[in-house]
Amino acid sequence: MHIQHQFSLKSYNTFGIDAKASAFVAVHSVDELRSVLQEHAHENKFILGGGSNMLLTKDIDALVIHVDLKGKKIVQENDDFVWIECMAGENWHAFVLWTLAQNYGGLENMSLIPGNVGTTPVQNIGAYGSEIKDSMTQCEAIKIADGSLHTFSNADCHFGYRESIFKQEAKGQYIITSVTFKLTKRNHTIKTGYGDIQAELAKQGISEPSIQDVSRAVIAIRQSKLPDPKELGNSGSFFKNPVISRVEFEEVQKKFPEIKFFPVSETQVKVPAGWLIEQAGFKGMRVGDAGVHKNQALVLVNYGNATGAEILALSQNIQNTVREKYGISIEAEVNVI
Repeated sequence: MHIQHQFSLKSYNTFGIDAKASAFVAVHSVDELRSVLQEHAHENKFILGGGSNMLLTKDIDALVIHVDLKGKKIVQENDDFVWIECMAGENWHAFVLWTLAQNYGGLENMSLIPGNVGTTPVQNIGAYGSEIKDSMTQCEAIKIADGSLHTFSNADCHFGYRESIFKQEAKGQYIITSVTFKLTKRNHTIKTGYGDIQAELAKQGISEPSIQDVSRAVIAIRQSKLPDPKELGNSGSFFKNPVISRVEFEEVQKKFPEIKFFPVSETQVKVPAGWLIEQAGFKGMRVGDAGVHKNQALVLVNYGNATGAEILALSQNIQNTVREKYGISIEAEVNVI
């Protein structure tokens, strides 16, 4: 392990922000991770995975520990299901494609989400009707304070919409080292009812889709709407879709009858944040090198040399404008550092 100082994090965050770490080290095993935590017990530490769900607005005055644990293995299986443990440093999309190549079902609707496996439970990532909580059975994590290994069951994670225990009461206390998923080997559940999946499948002439077909449809949709972070810095969806009470929604609907929505329950409604942002006039807007993507208003982008502070200022302008126009608050999905 080699600790580097004044290390640029530009290639370690998908926004491509050129923030610097006062110290940086990559760990490739649980033992290395424990050693670093023990040797630097009294230093401030910042844990970095795939860098896909954060906006760096300043340099990091701490030891940045890049979790680069690799590997995956089958830990249990029967005729119907397989349990796979995947290490935290594996690329999420590559892992999804690997499961599909084995004809294991459950993750296909979450194809092409950026980031690494270890951060997926933190955010309870999801797309097109699926979330991590639907297939994750447990995750293992090292407690930063003492290096002890803990196992969190699905229930232990307190999953919610883009929420988990790791963003709330256990925030900053653990480093996830592996995640175990229960996937189907046969009788797969095909989810095509969300978003444009059915329309994309129809365009491809597919009426009885496989899990691989669903994945390809999701990839095609995402590529048509979302920029590749390697070509244009971004973090995917910057904002959460707000969930409001049905009473509150009906008041907004009186003023804006064209408003889009999805029922969540008898008492709650989800409003697409992308629609609110687009209607507020921000889609395609650019302020210097910070901007809102031309094809998807949920995505904020770095056209080259934007600072995190400039992207944050744009996001706050969007939030204020949407709140003033619709009376609806939209929260950032990414972690602002």
